[in-house]
Amino acid sequence: MIRIKICGITNLEDALAAAELGADAVGFVLYPNSPRCVRPSLAKTIISKLPPYVTTVGVFADQDGKEILDIIEECGFDLVQLQGGESPEFCQRLGPRVVKAIRVKDQNSIECMATYSVRAFVLDTYRENQFGGTGERFDWGLALQARQYGRIILAGGLTPENVREAVAKVQPYGVDVSSGVEQRVGKKDHTKIEKFIKQTKGE
Repeated sequence: MIRIKICGITNLEDALAAAELGADAVGFVLYPNSPRCVRPSLAKTIISKLPPYVTTVGVFADQDGKEILDIIEECGFDLVQLQGGESPEFCQRLGPRVVKAIRVKDQNSIECMATYSVRAFVLDTYRENQFGGTGERFDWGLALQARQYGRIILAGGLTPENVREAVAKVQPYGVDVSSGVEQRVGKKDHTKIEKFIKQTKGE
């Protein structure tokens, strides 16, 4: 069964809709330069109102380790997703709950995964000076190669229209979507979320 994460959550309405429609996880961006960034206090409030068994993920990029740990403790995130150029050693210092994003540009992007020991990898599309949320897909053939290094969560340009094809070709552990189910930046389209989840599950 493919796990589904709806990322870039900025409000309670979207978080509850994602959970009720069948998402396994919801993601909150704590990277200050992101247009989808939320305050830790807001993330904490939203998380407190989610139903049980929905995994919560805090998303960071090239931020101070102590800052990340403090925010994780304040919000109660289940997992931390690192979107920047964090080293294998940095990931290790944050403990066992790390998911590392790899911005896929070419073969070299994939080969660096061998040096990491993390729970899973999010494969996202490379764009200079942008950590995720590009709305662009990359070569899924590289994602197939990446499976040798651990659990793969496919991201980057996924939409309700292409996610079924992506799942069939890559057979990832999970899929991760943000801009592909939005009305506008930071606001989700609940009809798109529902269709995305159904297409992922082959319904």
